[in-house]
Amino acid sequence: MTAQDQIKDVIEKNPVVLFMKGTKAMPQCGFSSRVAGVLNFMGVEYQDVNVLADAEIRQGIKDFSDWPTIPQLYVKGEFVGGCDIITEMTLSGELDTLLEAKGVAYDKAAAEKIREANA
Repeated sequence: MTAQDQIKDVIEKNPVVLFMKGTKAMPQCGFSSRVAGVLNFMGVEYQDVNVLADAEIRQGIKDFSDWPTIPQLYVKGEFVGGCDIITEMTLSGELDTLLEAKGVAYDKAAAEKIREANA
């Protein structure tokens, strides 16, 4: 199975996937840590993929999405964005709207706390 096949497979089998440096329990870079922290705090169930564990996946996800940086968040097969986009979407409430539209469970009160803390 090629890296592209593996990437497609994990995206198709999991409603929410975060390609990141490290794991959701132990992120290995600040950007990955920020996105994982938001998802963890909001109670979103997601599959983490540690790109540091496989160089082919690390490059493959960049080619797959045509996006040069990691982390990368996918929701129901759709590429949402990286750290800056997820941060902006969280603060504007757009991430809530997307998760609701896609039928992904999350803690709305936690999302509000993030916005209040960053107002």
